[in-house]
Amino acid sequence: MRVSGELVPQIAKAITNKKLAPRKAQLCSFKNTDGDVIDQGVALYFEQPASYTGEHLLELQGHGSMVVLDTLVKEIVSHGARLSRPGEFTERAFLNGKLDLAQAEAVADLIESSTSAAARSAMRSLQGEFSRQVNTLCDRLTELRIFVEAAIDFPEEEIDFLQENKITEQTTYLHIELQKLLQNTRQGSLLRAGLNIVLAGLPNAGKSSLLNRLCGEERAIVSATPGTTRDTIEQQFQIDGLLINVIDTAGLRGSTDEIEQEGVRRAYKAMQKADQILLVIDKSKDNVTDTNNLLKQVPDGMPVTLVYNKIDLIEQNAKDNHQSELPALSVSAKTGQGITELCQQIKRSAGFTAGESLFSARRRHIDAIEKAQHHLQAGINNIALRQAGELLAEDLRQAHDALGEITGRVTVDDLLEQIFSSFCIGK
Repeated sequence: MRVSGELVPQIAKAITNKKLAPRKAQLCSFKNTDGDVIDQGVALYFEQPASYTGEHLLELQGHGSMVVLDTLVKEIVSHGARLSRPGEFTERAFLNGKLDLAQAEAVADLIESSTSAAARSAMRSLQGEFSRQVNTLCDRLTELRIFVEAAIDFPEEEIDFLQENKITEQTTYLHIELQKLLQNTRQGSLLRAGLNIVLAGLPNAGKSSLLNRLCGEERAIVSATPGTTRDTIEQQFQIDGLLINVIDTAGLRGSTDEIEQEGVRRAYKAMQKADQILLVIDKSKDNVTDTNNLLKQVPDGMPVTLVYNKIDLIEQNAKDNHQSELPALSVSAKTGQGITELCQQIKRSAGFTAGESLFSARRRHIDAIEKAQHHLQAGINNIALRQAGELLAEDLRQAHDALGEITGRVTVDDLLEQIFSSFCIGK
């Protein structure tokens, strides 16, 4: 149990009947105002500012009974404390300068990580790796802004700064570095959030068998009878630390069966929300017309891989009549042939490259970097086409502000509330 704030020294004395030495674990009885023992455990006191929140902080470690903990919470509240909001401890750490915003978000990412690779990337963000890269670019932007705005403010120096290669070179350099950071941030976002893969296709194409093969367990019922799958079935597995949420769906066909119609509707709904679609085709019954009709049902702009299944049922040298610009692989969900290649294709389509230097990131970080890139590109255009120093200075300011949103150098109250409300209570 954690308590943070100005009243912590008084509360600690009232609960433990001891003056706790800072940063020293002590075995104590936790008592109420009548002197009755509520529980016995370890008390830790951290004196401000040397604490997680930057404030006086008390941690009580008891026996874990919900009844006992509830009694202890009520006792602490009676001494002037209140229940914390979700994420309030980490929010106070941010407001008191103990963490920047990207590090604060990494706390939640570390707690929620679903793979060891995601946990490692969250720890790198928590230790400041992402923030250091962002701050380095912010510092370079600051230097460039100072030069540009000084030249605008002191025209009597007769420096035609827009004609100097320094401005163009530095702005272009920053744009390139932002692109590198954007690529790493996208990787980190993928590692944190995982990937939603939908298996779609005609009935009896082997979608459920493919789900079972990818996940390594008999998760879905497999039958030779078409239309067995009536609802979406989800299961998770990993590819090089990347969490994959694979979704099996009902076969896409017209039906008079009310339940099957609902299954097809849910299949289309899952396809709309997917990150990728694996269009599963029965290779032993490959029909180009059927495949083209299926492709027409895929949402616009959705990454699609054609997966020709059941190659164990056809002759080894059978002719492939289908031609498509889309990536295509041949597999056998029954024997496992081609599954390794399929997993690598899923990674390629997502643009994911496993590495030990990845940091945790979120969609808002990607948006901020893309916004900064947009303003830098506008600045480059203003130099080349308009020779407009004032417009360049404004573009640089907006790019700087966009990057500042990542670490919290530039924040708004709504953004902070949105971020910290997603945390669990006590963090």
